[in-house]
Amino acid sequence: MRLDLFVVVLYFLIIGAVGWLGIRKATTKEAYLVAGRNLGPGLYLGTLSAVVLGGASTIGSVKLGYTYGISGLWLCFWLGMGIVVLSTLLAKPLLKLKLYTVSQVLARRYHPAARVTSGIIMLAYDLMVAVTSIIAIGSVMQVMFALPFAVSILIGGGMVVLYSALGGMWSLTLTDIIQFIIMTVGMMLILMPMSIIKAGGWAIFTQQLPESYYQLSSIGLDTIILFFLIYFFGILIGQDIWQRVFTARSVPVARYAGLGAGLYCILYGMTGAVIGMAGKLVLPMLESSDGTFAAIAQAVLPAGVSGLVAAAALAALMSTASACLLASSTIALEDVLPAVLRRSAGGLAAGRLTTLVMGTIMLGLAFLVRDVLSALTLAYNLLVGGMLIPLVGAIFWKRATSTGAIASMVMGSACVLGFMFYHGIQANSPIYSGLLVGALAFIIGSLLTREQQVAVVA
Repeated sequence: MRLDLFVVVLYFLIIGAVGWLGIRKATTKEAYLVAGRNLGPGLYLGTLSAVVLGGASTIGSVKLGYTYGISGLWLCFWLGMGIVVLSTLLAKPLLKLKLYTVSQVLARRYHPAARVTSGIIMLAYDLMVAVTSIIAIGSVMQVMFALPFAVSILIGGGMVVLYSALGGMWSLTLTDIIQFIIMTVGMMLILMPMSIIKAGGWAIFTQQLPESYYQLSSIGLDTIILFFLIYFFGILIGQDIWQRVFTARSVPVARYAGLGAGLYCILYGMTGAVIGMAGKLVLPMLESSDGTFAAIAQAVLPAGVSGLVAAAALAALMSTASACLLASSTIALEDVLPAVLRRSAGGLAAGRLTTLVMGTIMLGLAFLVRDVLSALTLAYNLLVGGMLIPLVGAIFWKRATSTGAIASMVMGSACVLGFMFYHGIQANSPIYSGLLVGALAFIIGSLLTREQQVAVVA
Protein backbone atom coordinates (compact mmCIF):
# COMPACT_ATOMS: atom_id res chain seq x y z
CA MET A 1 0.00 0.00 0.00
CA ARG A 2 2.88 2.35 0.74
CA LEU A 3 4.26 1.87 -2.78
CA ASP A 4 0.82 2.44 -4.31
CA LEU A 5 0.38 5.55 -2.20
CA PHE A 6 3.79 6.82 -3.31
CA VAL A 7 2.80 6.40 -6.98
CA VAL A 8 -0.43 8.35 -6.47
CA VAL A 9 1.34 11.08 -4.50
CA LEU A 10 3.90 11.34 -7.31
CA TYR A 11 1.02 11.64 -9.79
CA PHE A 12 -0.51 14.46 -7.76
CA LEU A 13 2.81 16.28 -7.66
CA ILE A 14 3.25 15.98 -11.44
CA ILE A 15 -0.31 17.17 -12.10
CA GLY A 16 0.17 20.07 -9.69
CA ALA A 17 3.44 21.09 -11.38
CA VAL A 18 1.99 20.84 -14.89
CA GLY A 19 -1.12 22.72 -13.80
CA TRP A 20 1.07 25.45 -12.36
CA LEU A 21 2.64 25.93 -15.80
CA GLY A 22 -0.79 26.87 -17.11
CA ILE A 23 -0.66 30.08 -15.07
CA ARG A 24 2.09 31.40 -17.33
CA LYS A 25 -0.08 30.86 -20.42
CA ALA A 26 -3.40 32.05 -18.93
CA THR A 27 -2.57 35.75 -19.17
CA THR A 28 -5.84 36.89 -20.76
CA LYS A 29 -9.50 36.05 -20.26
CA GLU A 30 -9.66 34.22 -23.60
CA ALA A 31 -6.57 32.18 -22.74
CA TYR A 32 -8.05 31.35 -19.33
CA LEU A 33 -11.47 30.27 -20.63
CA VAL A 34 -10.70 28.69 -24.04
CA ALA A 35 -6.87 28.35 -24.20
CA GLY A 36 -6.64 31.22 -26.66
CA ARG A 37 -8.58 29.15 -29.25
CA ASN A 38 -5.24 27.73 -30.34
CA LEU A 39 -5.06 23.96 -29.65
CA GLY A 40 -3.57 21.69 -32.32
CA PRO A 41 -4.72 18.13 -33.13
CA GLY A 42 -2.67 16.31 -30.46
CA LEU A 43 -3.62 18.56 -27.57
CA TYR A 44 -7.22 18.77 -28.76
CA LEU A 45 -7.73 14.99 -29.11
CA GLY A 46 -6.18 14.32 -25.72
CA THR A 47 -8.06 17.00 -23.82
CA LEU A 48 -11.42 16.18 -25.46
CA SER A 49 -11.04 12.46 -24.72
CA ALA A 50 -10.01 13.12 -21.14
CA VAL A 51 -12.92 15.44 -20.41
CA VAL A 52 -15.54 13.00 -21.72
CA LEU A 53 -14.15 9.97 -19.90
CA GLY A 54 -14.74 10.57 -16.23
CA GLY A 55 -16.44 8.93 -13.29
CA ALA A 56 -19.32 7.39 -15.23
CA SER A 57 -17.19 5.98 -18.02
CA THR A 58 -14.39 4.62 -15.81
CA ILE A 59 -16.06 3.52 -12.58
CA GLY A 60 -19.47 3.11 -14.22
CA SER A 61 -18.38 1.03 -17.22
CA VAL A 62 -16.45 -1.43 -15.02
CA LYS A 63 -19.46 -1.67 -12.71
CA LEU A 64 -21.82 -2.28 -15.65
CA GLY A 65 -19.42 -4.83 -17.16
CA TYR A 66 -19.33 -6.66 -13.83
CA THR A 67 -23.14 -6.74 -13.72
CA TYR A 68 -24.13 -7.17 -17.39
CA GLY A 69 -21.03 -8.14 -19.35
CA ILE A 70 -20.02 -6.65 -22.70
CA SER A 71 -23.31 -4.74 -22.76
CA GLY A 72 -21.74 -2.39 -20.23
CA LEU A 73 -20.01 -0.58 -23.11
CA TRP A 74 -23.21 1.25 -24.15
CA LEU A 75 -22.64 4.17 -21.78
CA CYS A 76 -19.27 5.06 -23.37
CA PHE A 77 -20.53 4.12 -26.82
CA TRP A 78 -23.14 6.87 -26.77
CA LEU A 79 -20.68 9.34 -25.26
CA GLY A 80 -18.30 8.58 -28.11
CA MET A 81 -21.02 8.80 -30.76
CA GLY A 82 -22.04 12.17 -29.36
CA ILE A 83 -18.47 13.41 -29.87
CA VAL A 84 -18.41 11.96 -33.42
CA VAL A 85 -21.62 13.74 -34.43
CA LEU A 86 -20.63 16.98 -32.70
CA SER A 87 -17.24 16.98 -34.44
CA THR A 88 -18.49 16.14 -37.92
CA LEU A 89 -21.68 18.21 -38.04
CA LEU A 90 -21.53 21.07 -35.52
CA ALA A 91 -17.85 21.93 -35.02
CA LYS A 92 -17.62 24.24 -38.04
CA PRO A 93 -20.62 26.49 -37.19
CA LEU A 94 -19.67 26.54 -33.50
CA LEU A 95 -16.13 27.74 -34.18
CA LYS A 96 -17.44 30.56 -36.35
CA LEU A 97 -19.42 31.99 -33.44
CA LYS A 98 -16.31 32.81 -31.32
CA LEU A 99 -18.30 32.47 -28.08
CA TYR A 100 -17.65 31.09 -24.59
CA THR A 101 -20.91 29.39 -23.57
CA VAL A 102 -23.92 27.49 -24.90
CA SER A 103 -26.19 30.14 -23.40
CA GLN A 104 -24.59 32.80 -25.59
CA VAL A 105 -25.81 30.87 -28.63
CA LEU A 106 -29.34 31.07 -27.27
CA ALA A 107 -28.88 34.79 -26.55
CA ARG A 108 -28.26 35.39 -30.27
CA ARG A 109 -31.54 33.71 -31.11
CA TYR A 110 -33.84 34.57 -28.22
CA HIS A 111 -34.48 37.27 -25.60
CA PRO A 112 -31.65 37.76 -23.02
CA ALA A 113 -33.90 36.15 -20.40
CA ALA A 114 -33.45 32.84 -22.23
CA ARG A 115 -29.70 33.18 -21.74
CA VAL A 116 -30.09 33.49 -17.98
CA THR A 117 -32.58 30.61 -17.73
CA SER A 118 -30.42 28.29 -19.83
CA GLY A 119 -27.34 29.41 -17.91
CA ILE A 120 -28.87 28.36 -14.59
CA ILE A 121 -29.80 24.93 -15.97
CA MET A 122 -26.39 24.43 -17.56
CA LEU A 123 -24.60 25.59 -14.42
CA ALA A 124 -26.55 23.06 -12.33
CA TYR A 125 -25.71 20.29 -14.80
CA ASP A 126 -21.97 20.99 -14.96
CA LEU A 127 -21.69 21.47 -11.22
CA MET A 128 -23.42 18.15 -10.56
CA VAL A 129 -21.21 16.29 -13.06
CA ALA A 130 -18.16 17.80 -11.33
CA VAL A 131 -19.53 16.64 -7.99
CA THR A 132 -19.97 13.06 -9.26
CA SER A 133 -16.34 12.97 -10.36
CA ILE A 134 -15.15 14.29 -6.99
CA ILE A 135 -17.24 11.64 -5.22
CA ALA A 136 -15.70 8.95 -7.40
CA ILE A 137 -12.20 10.29 -6.61
CA GLY A 138 -13.01 9.99 -2.93
CA SER A 139 -14.36 6.45 -3.37
CA VAL A 140 -11.27 5.22 -5.24
CA MET A 141 -8.85 6.68 -2.69
CA GLN A 142 -10.96 5.48 0.23
CA VAL A 143 -11.03 1.85 -0.98
CA MET A 144 -7.47 1.60 -2.26
CA PHE A 145 -5.64 3.48 0.50
CA ALA A 146 -7.98 3.08 3.49
CA LEU A 147 -8.29 6.86 3.82
CA PRO A 148 -11.36 8.52 5.35
CA PHE A 149 -13.83 9.58 2.67
CA ALA A 150 -13.70 13.23 3.75
CA VAL A 151 -9.90 13.28 3.57
CA SER A 152 -9.99 11.67 0.11
CA ILE A 153 -12.45 14.31 -1.10
CA LEU A 154 -10.36 17.17 0.25
CA ILE A 155 -7.08 15.87 -1.21
CA GLY A 156 -8.31 14.92 -4.68
CA GLY A 157 -10.93 17.63 -5.00
CA GLY A 158 -8.64 20.27 -3.54
CA MET A 159 -6.03 19.55 -6.23
CA VAL A 160 -8.69 19.93 -8.93
CA VAL A 161 -9.86 23.28 -7.56
CA LEU A 162 -6.30 24.55 -7.19
CA TYR A 163 -5.02 24.01 -10.73
CA SER A 164 -8.38 24.87 -12.33
CA ALA A 165 -8.63 28.21 -10.55
CA LEU A 166 -5.04 29.22 -11.21
CA GLY A 167 -4.48 28.29 -14.85
CA GLY A 168 -7.97 27.82 -16.29
CA MET A 169 -8.23 26.06 -19.63
CA TRP A 170 -4.48 26.01 -20.19
CA SER A 171 -3.93 24.16 -16.91
CA LEU A 172 -6.75 21.80 -17.83
CA THR A 173 -5.27 21.16 -21.27
CA LEU A 174 -1.76 20.45 -20.02
CA THR A 175 -2.94 18.20 -17.19
CA ASP A 176 -5.41 16.46 -19.53
CA ILE A 177 -2.58 15.30 -21.78
CA ILE A 178 -0.80 13.70 -18.79
CA GLN A 179 -4.10 12.23 -17.65
CA PHE A 180 -4.93 10.94 -21.15
CA ILE A 181 -1.62 9.06 -21.32
CA ILE A 182 -2.01 7.61 -17.82
CA MET A 183 -5.62 6.59 -18.53
CA THR A 184 -4.61 4.79 -21.72
CA VAL A 185 -1.66 2.97 -20.16
CA GLY A 186 -3.41 2.17 -16.89
CA MET A 187 -6.76 0.97 -18.25
CA MET A 188 -5.97 -0.45 -21.69
CA LEU A 189 -2.39 -1.67 -21.38
CA ILE A 190 -2.22 -2.77 -17.73
CA LEU A 191 -5.51 -3.42 -15.94
CA MET A 192 -7.42 -5.03 -18.81
CA PRO A 193 -4.77 -7.61 -19.85
CA MET A 194 -3.76 -8.37 -16.27
CA SER A 195 -7.37 -8.84 -15.17
CA ILE A 196 -7.93 -11.23 -18.07
CA ILE A 197 -4.81 -13.21 -17.08
CA LYS A 198 -5.88 -13.25 -13.41
CA ALA A 199 -9.30 -14.57 -14.41
CA GLY A 200 -7.67 -17.47 -16.28
CA GLY A 201 -7.81 -16.26 -19.88
CA TRP A 202 -10.55 -16.06 -22.50
CA ALA A 203 -11.20 -19.79 -22.33
CA ILE A 204 -12.38 -19.42 -18.73
CA PHE A 205 -14.56 -16.46 -19.74
CA THR A 206 -16.59 -18.56 -22.15
CA GLN A 207 -16.81 -21.49 -19.74
CA GLN A 208 -17.86 -19.72 -16.54
CA LEU A 209 -19.62 -16.50 -17.49
CA PRO A 210 -23.32 -16.64 -18.38
CA GLU A 211 -24.21 -16.43 -22.07
CA SER A 212 -25.91 -13.10 -21.42
CA TYR A 213 -22.50 -11.54 -20.68
CA TYR A 214 -21.71 -11.76 -24.43
CA GLN A 215 -24.95 -10.16 -25.61
CA LEU A 216 -24.95 -6.44 -26.38
CA SER A 217 -28.60 -6.25 -25.40
CA SER A 218 -28.29 -7.83 -21.94
CA ILE A 219 -28.40 -4.46 -20.18
CA GLY A 220 -31.91 -3.99 -21.59
CA LEU A 221 -33.28 -2.06 -24.58
CA ASP A 222 -34.89 0.52 -22.32
CA THR A 223 -31.53 1.26 -20.68
CA ILE A 224 -29.77 1.49 -24.04
CA ILE A 225 -32.38 4.00 -25.24
CA LEU A 226 -32.10 5.92 -21.98
CA PHE A 227 -28.30 6.10 -22.33
CA PHE A 228 -28.78 7.35 -25.89
CA LEU A 229 -31.14 10.11 -24.82
CA ILE A 230 -29.16 11.41 -21.89
CA TYR A 231 -25.52 10.78 -22.85
CA PHE A 232 -25.58 11.18 -26.64
CA PHE A 233 -27.66 14.36 -26.55
CA GLY A 234 -25.96 15.49 -23.35
CA ILE A 235 -22.62 15.51 -25.16
CA LEU A 236 -24.13 17.43 -28.08
CA ILE A 237 -25.30 20.32 -25.90
CA GLY A 238 -23.06 20.24 -22.80
CA GLN A 239 -21.10 23.39 -21.90
CA ASP A 240 -18.04 21.40 -20.83
CA ILE A 241 -17.82 19.83 -24.31
CA TRP A 242 -18.63 22.98 -26.29
CA GLN A 243 -16.01 24.89 -24.33
CA ARG A 244 -13.44 22.32 -25.47
CA VAL A 245 -14.61 22.71 -29.08
CA PHE A 246 -14.03 26.46 -28.77
CA THR A 247 -10.34 25.74 -28.01
CA ALA A 248 -9.61 24.17 -31.43
CA ARG A 249 -7.20 26.06 -33.68
CA SER A 250 -9.20 25.34 -36.84
CA VAL A 251 -12.19 23.46 -38.24
CA PRO A 252 -10.07 20.49 -39.47
CA VAL A 253 -8.56 20.12 -35.99
CA ALA A 254 -12.01 20.12 -34.35
CA ARG A 255 -13.44 17.75 -36.96
CA TYR A 256 -10.77 15.07 -37.38
CA ALA A 257 -9.16 15.12 -33.94
CA GLY A 258 -12.69 15.16 -32.48
CA LEU A 259 -13.57 12.10 -34.55
CA GLY A 260 -10.53 10.34 -33.14
CA ALA A 261 -11.58 11.27 -29.61
CA GLY A 262 -15.05 9.82 -30.18
CA LEU A 263 -13.68 6.50 -31.41
CA TYR A 264 -11.27 6.40 -28.46
CA CYS A 265 -14.22 6.80 -26.06
CA ILE A 266 -15.97 3.78 -27.59
CA LEU A 267 -12.81 1.67 -27.24
CA TYR A 268 -12.42 2.85 -23.64
CA GLY A 269 -15.97 1.71 -22.85
CA MET A 270 -15.26 -1.74 -24.26
CA THR A 271 -12.12 -1.88 -22.10
CA GLY A 272 -14.10 -1.06 -18.96
CA ALA A 273 -16.72 -3.70 -19.74
CA VAL A 274 -14.07 -6.41 -20.25
CA ILE A 275 -12.38 -5.47 -16.96
CA GLY A 276 -15.75 -5.80 -15.23
CA MET A 277 -16.30 -9.23 -16.81
CA ALA A 278 -12.90 -10.40 -15.59
CA GLY A 279 -13.73 -9.03 -12.15
CA LYS A 280 -16.87 -11.17 -12.07
CA LEU A 281 -14.65 -14.23 -12.31
CA VAL A 282 -12.00 -13.03 -9.87
CA LEU A 283 -14.42 -11.58 -7.29
CA PRO A 284 -17.80 -13.24 -7.98
CA MET A 285 -19.45 -12.29 -4.68
CA LEU A 286 -18.83 -8.57 -4.13
CA GLU A 287 -21.19 -7.20 -1.50
CA SER A 288 -21.69 -4.01 -3.48
CA SER A 289 -20.90 -3.28 -7.12
CA ASP A 290 -20.24 0.39 -6.33
CA GLY A 291 -16.62 -0.33 -5.42
CA THR A 292 -16.06 -2.78 -8.28
CA PHE A 293 -13.23 -0.88 -9.97
CA ALA A 294 -11.09 -0.41 -6.87
CA ALA A 295 -11.75 -3.97 -5.68
CA ILE A 296 -10.68 -5.46 -9.03
CA ALA A 297 -7.54 -3.32 -9.14
CA GLN A 298 -6.56 -4.45 -5.65
CA ALA A 299 -7.23 -8.12 -6.40
CA VAL A 300 -5.52 -8.24 -9.79
CA LEU A 301 -2.48 -5.98 -9.60
CA PRO A 302 0.73 -6.12 -7.57
CA ALA A 303 1.86 -3.22 -5.38
CA GLY A 304 3.03 -0.22 -7.34
CA VAL A 305 1.21 -1.29 -10.49
CA SER A 306 -2.14 -0.98 -8.73
CA GLY A 307 -1.03 2.52 -7.72
CA LEU A 308 -0.54 3.38 -11.40
CA VAL A 309 -4.00 2.07 -12.23
CA ALA A 310 -5.45 4.05 -9.33
CA ALA A 311 -3.70 7.08 -10.83
CA ALA A 312 -5.33 6.22 -14.18
CA ALA A 313 -8.77 6.20 -12.60
CA LEU A 314 -8.03 9.41 -10.73
CA ALA A 315 -6.78 10.96 -13.99
CA ALA A 316 -10.08 10.27 -15.75
CA LEU A 317 -12.06 11.59 -12.79
CA MET A 318 -9.97 14.71 -12.23
CA SER A 319 -10.13 15.66 -15.90
CA THR A 320 -13.92 15.60 -15.99
CA ALA A 321 -14.17 17.32 -12.61
CA SER A 322 -11.90 20.17 -13.65
CA ALA A 323 -13.62 20.57 -17.04
CA CYS A 324 -17.08 20.79 -15.50
CA LEU A 325 -15.83 23.07 -12.75
CA LEU A 326 -14.43 25.52 -15.30
CA ALA A 327 -17.60 25.17 -17.39
CA SER A 328 -19.84 26.06 -14.45
CA SER A 329 -17.51 28.92 -13.56
CA THR A 330 -17.61 30.24 -17.14
CA ILE A 331 -21.40 30.15 -17.21
CA ALA A 332 -21.60 31.94 -13.87
CA LEU A 333 -19.07 34.56 -15.05
CA GLU A 334 -20.53 35.16 -18.51
CA ASP A 335 -24.27 34.44 -18.21
CA VAL A 336 -25.59 34.40 -14.64
CA LEU A 337 -23.64 36.94 -12.59
CA PRO A 338 -23.92 39.79 -15.15
CA ALA A 339 -27.72 39.43 -15.04
CA VAL A 340 -27.82 39.24 -11.24
CA LEU A 341 -25.35 42.08 -10.64
CA ARG A 342 -26.51 44.12 -13.66
CA ARG A 343 -23.00 44.67 -14.95
CA SER A 344 -20.82 43.31 -17.75
CA ALA A 345 -18.88 40.08 -17.34
CA GLY A 346 -15.63 40.30 -15.39
CA GLY A 347 -12.12 39.70 -16.67
CA LEU A 348 -9.28 37.32 -15.81
CA ALA A 349 -9.21 38.03 -12.06
CA ALA A 350 -12.99 37.64 -11.81
CA GLY A 351 -12.70 34.33 -13.69
CA ARG A 352 -10.21 32.94 -11.18
CA LEU A 353 -12.30 34.08 -8.22
CA THR A 354 -15.49 32.60 -9.70
CA THR A 355 -13.75 29.27 -10.30
CA LEU A 356 -12.49 29.21 -6.72
CA VAL A 357 -15.98 29.91 -5.35
CA MET A 358 -17.62 27.29 -7.58
CA GLY A 359 -14.91 24.81 -6.56
CA THR A 360 -15.70 25.37 -2.90
CA ILE A 361 -19.39 24.74 -3.59
CA MET A 362 -18.47 21.60 -5.54
CA LEU A 363 -16.48 20.17 -2.62
CA GLY A 364 -19.31 20.96 -0.22
CA LEU A 365 -21.86 19.13 -2.37
CA ALA A 366 -19.55 16.11 -2.68
CA PHE A 367 -20.02 15.45 1.04
CA LEU A 368 -23.80 15.36 0.62
CA VAL A 369 -24.17 13.11 -2.46
CA ARG A 370 -22.81 9.54 -2.58
CA ASP A 371 -24.28 7.61 -5.56
CA VAL A 372 -22.20 8.53 -8.64
CA LEU A 373 -24.39 7.01 -11.38
CA SER A 374 -27.59 8.39 -9.86
CA ALA A 375 -26.14 11.87 -9.51
CA LEU A 376 -24.85 11.76 -13.08
CA THR A 377 -28.24 10.58 -14.34
CA LEU A 378 -29.87 13.47 -12.50
CA ALA A 379 -27.49 15.93 -14.14
CA TYR A 380 -27.97 14.61 -17.67
CA ASN A 381 -31.76 14.32 -17.24
CA LEU A 382 -31.90 17.97 -16.22
CA LEU A 383 -29.66 19.05 -19.09
CA VAL A 384 -31.40 17.13 -21.86
CA GLY A 385 -34.93 17.60 -20.52
CA GLY A 386 -34.47 21.34 -20.07
CA MET A 387 -32.09 22.37 -22.85
CA LEU A 388 -32.28 20.04 -25.86
CA ILE A 389 -35.57 21.25 -27.34
CA PRO A 390 -34.98 25.04 -27.19
CA LEU A 391 -31.38 24.66 -28.41
CA VAL A 392 -32.35 22.51 -31.40
CA GLY A 393 -35.22 24.91 -32.06
CA ALA A 394 -32.84 27.87 -32.01
CA ILE A 395 -30.81 26.25 -34.75
CA PHE A 396 -33.45 24.74 -37.01
CA TRP A 397 -36.88 26.39 -36.46
CA LYS A 398 -37.21 29.99 -37.62
CA ARG A 399 -40.68 30.30 -36.04
CA ALA A 400 -39.31 29.64 -32.53
CA THR A 401 -39.68 32.50 -30.03
CA SER A 402 -38.20 33.46 -26.67
CA THR A 403 -41.48 32.72 -24.91
CA GLY A 404 -41.50 29.17 -26.28
CA ALA A 405 -37.83 28.64 -25.40
CA ILE A 406 -38.17 29.84 -21.80
CA ALA A 407 -41.40 27.89 -21.32
CA SER A 408 -39.68 24.76 -22.63
CA MET A 409 -36.70 25.16 -20.30
CA VAL A 410 -38.84 25.79 -17.23
CA MET A 411 -41.51 23.17 -17.92
CA GLY A 412 -39.06 20.51 -19.16
CA SER A 413 -36.76 20.92 -16.14
CA ALA A 414 -39.66 21.00 -13.68
CA CYS A 415 -41.15 17.87 -15.22
CA VAL A 416 -37.81 16.04 -15.03
CA LEU A 417 -37.35 16.95 -11.37
CA GLY A 418 -40.94 16.02 -10.52
CA PHE A 419 -40.80 12.59 -12.14
CA MET A 420 -37.39 11.84 -10.60
CA PHE A 421 -38.86 12.65 -7.19
CA TYR A 422 -41.96 10.54 -7.83
CA HIS A 423 -40.52 7.55 -9.77
CA GLY A 424 -36.85 7.66 -8.71
CA ILE A 425 -33.70 9.01 -10.33
CA GLN A 426 -32.97 5.82 -12.31
CA ALA A 427 -36.46 5.63 -13.84
CA ASN A 428 -36.92 6.23 -17.57
CA SER A 429 -40.02 8.39 -17.16
CA PRO A 430 -38.23 11.66 -16.17
CA ILE A 431 -36.34 12.09 -19.45
CA TYR A 432 -39.25 10.96 -21.65
CA SER A 433 -41.76 13.19 -19.90
CA GLY A 434 -39.32 16.11 -19.74
CA LEU A 435 -38.69 15.99 -23.49
CA LEU A 436 -42.41 15.61 -24.28
CA VAL A 437 -43.56 18.43 -21.99
CA GLY A 438 -40.66 20.63 -23.08
CA ALA A 439 -41.48 20.10 -26.75
CA LEU A 440 -45.17 20.89 -26.22
CA ALA A 441 -44.35 24.03 -24.23
CA PHE A 442 -41.86 25.11 -26.90
CA ILE A 443 -44.24 24.63 -29.80
CA ILE A 444 -47.30 26.13 -28.12
CA GLY A 445 -45.38 29.07 -26.65
CA SER A 446 -43.77 29.84 -30.00
CA LEU A 447 -47.02 29.60 -31.97
CA LEU A 448 -48.84 31.90 -29.55
CA THR A 449 -46.16 34.63 -29.79
CA ARG A 450 -44.16 36.24 -32.56
CA GLU A 451 -40.60 37.56 -32.88
CA GLN A 452 -38.42 38.59 -35.74
CA GLN A 453 -35.54 36.12 -35.43
CA VAL A 454 -32.76 34.73 -37.58
CA ALA A 455 -31.42 31.19 -37.20
CA VAL A 456 -28.05 31.04 -35.49
CA VAL A 457 -26.52 28.12 -37.38
CA ALA A 458 -27.01 27.72 -41.09
